[in-house]
Amino acid sequence: MPFHSVPIEPKIRGRERKELAEALRGLRRASGLSGERLAIRCNMSQTKISRIETGRALPSVLDVERILKALAVPDEVSDELLVLARRANVDYASWRAYARVGLYHKQTELKALESSSRVMRHFLPAIPTGLLHVREYAVETLTPTVASDPARDVVRAVQARIDRQAILDDTSRSFWFLLTEQAVKWQRVSPGAMAAQCAHMAEVNRKPNIEIGIVPQGVQVPGTPMNIFVVYDDRLVTVELFSGEVVLRDPRDITQHLHLFDLFWSHALTGDAASAFLNETSEAFMRQRN
Repeated sequence: MPFHSVPIEPKIRGRERKELAEALRGLRRASGLSGERLAIRCNMSQTKISRIETGRALPSVLDVERILKALAVPDEVSDELLVLARRANVDYASWRAYARVGLYHKQTELKALESSSRVMRHFLPAIPTGLLHVREYAVETLTPTVASDPARDVVRAVQARIDRQAILDDTSRSFWFLLTEQAVKWQRVSPGAMAAQCAHMAEVNRKPNIEIGIVPQGVQVPGTPMNIFVVYDDRLVTVELFSGEVVLRDPRDITQHLHLFDLFWSHALTGDAASAFLNETSEAFMRQRN
């Protein structure tokens, strides 16, 4: 099952993609090149060129750059089309839209995306991700908290989230979870549940295909942890906001987020040190409970 999101203003987004396809087709025809010749110049298949020009396939920004270079398009026209390509490669989905169709569907989409990826990097400056949740923590994070939150089937969404966690046992996939100390210690649930959550993460960190890193508060880091994001292979990035989720497919955006992940990871506790930190935090919450 492919990953789908709800684009910003669907009519506008669809029109932008149609305009991009029509512009590329028009430029190719104006150059006098056949689709086959252009495909050769771009080192693409003729089928891919055809799908791009008819709007059946969304080209990446790099695809558009290769086509424009092959067609020797003037810089001012090229710049305009590259802006259009970048806009077409960004999607937005609101949590309200997901709630309308059932928030558990979001868990199904995430499961499909994880199943089609080999390496996943989660940057978590605010809260652990659902793949690391114990049930009580999942219930609390999926329950509406303010009046403007959309209603949702919490029980079904929680079960879907717990079911997703089976993929962590698939050793053909690698998971990197990078948390800040605040994300670990932010008391989202009772002290007892927090203790269980931290102990669970320490246990997960023992899996051979999983690495958990924690950036401690006392370390100087030359960067600001602004958003939760996940990088799936080198294909796309999802960025979480209070209101929804942005999906980025531009290779430049993906590269930037990979570099950011590496920067923060270089300042993190990892391996046994991360596990020790999680176990110590779990014990501290246990003492708080008592």
